[in-house]
Formats: sequence, C-alpha cells, structure tokens
Amino acid sequence: MMKKKIQKNKGFVILFAVTLSVILLSIALGVANIALREIKFGTSAKDTNEAFFAADTGAECALINDKSTANVFVDGPSIGTPKECNSSPLVITSPTSLFWTLTVSGLGSAGQACAKVTVDKTIAGKTSVIAKGYNNGGDAPGICIKGLNTVERELDVNY
Repeated sequence: MMKKKIQKNKGFVILFAVTLSVILLSIALGVANIALREIKFGTSAKDTNEAFFAADTGAECALINDKSTANVFVDGPSIGTPKECNSSPLVITSPTSLFWTLTVSGLGSAGQACAKVTVDKTIAGKTSVIAKGYNNGGDAPGICIKGLNTVERELDVNY
C-alpha cells in the first residue's frame, strides 16, 4: 500500500504572484500620479506667467496713455475709439468723469491672454491703476472672460 503525502502549501505560488503584482502596480500608479501632477504644475506655471505679463502689459498701456496730471486719462475725444497697445487693440469701454475701464486682448505667446484695466482718479492728486491679467488656457482665446482653465493675476499701481 502506498501512502500519499498531503501537501498543505498548494496555493502559495499564486498568492505570492498576486501579492508581488499588487505591489508593482501600486508603485507604477504612484509614479504615474506624480508625473501627472508635475505636468499640471508645469502648465499652471506657464499660464500664471502669461496672466501676470498680461496684467503688466495692461498696466503699462494705462500708464503710457495717462497723459495728464489732472482728472483726464487720455487726450481728446477718444471714448470708444480703438487705440493700439503692444499691437493689440486698447478699447475704452466705460468712461466716467474720473473712472475708466480698458480692455487689452490678444496678449501672450499664443494670443490667449488679455487684461482688464481700471484707471481711477476719484481722489484729487492720486491715480490708481488696477490691471487684471487673464490667461484663458484655451477656453476663449483673446476674449477676456473667465473659463474653467482661466488663471488671473492682478497688479495695483498707485501714484
């Protein structure tokens, strides 16, 4: 009569293979997650620079067009008349006697950035220029609206 030896470790190899596969998959997913976050961060940094430089361009456009020390922003009847700034249209959209709003579009490396600028001369002898730069991230190229991927930066100049 033959005696059969009973093996108690019959699933050990498959258990070891599954455990090893789970560990390797976890490491791969972790590396992929880090790579994805780095790509998003790099894109965000580019969009931030575009928005900041759009705000800077808008502020400089307002400063170069501020021709007087009195409560006047630009020379003559220029309301609604397009001017150019950095080869982009500079349009005065809401003038009052001491408060002006300007929009500069088509800024940035891809022409997707824009700036909204407010010039405030309500306090005698003081001028405040607030420039908000936007990079629309492909949502609405050249149009100053906020979308899902819009990055906004603001500069405040007082003199």
